[in-house]
Amino acid sequence: MQTYKLTAFEQNGEKILDEAFVAQNDQEAKTKGETLLQEKNMHEKTHRCTSPAGKLILFHR
Repeated sequence: MQTYKLTAFEQNGEKILDEAFVAQNDQEAKTKGETLLQEKNMHEKTHRCTSPAGKLILFHR
């Protein structure tokens, strides 16, 4: 299991979500990240999910 980082931002750049979660691989992390954003009603906000190696897994502007 690896730890991934999910962040979301307001239009003005204010960070509104900064959450870490674990997943077995990048595809699972992408799915989990999308689910977390939906649950928190932040899927339309600017967001990103990065892997432990710094790889961008999920991004929306």
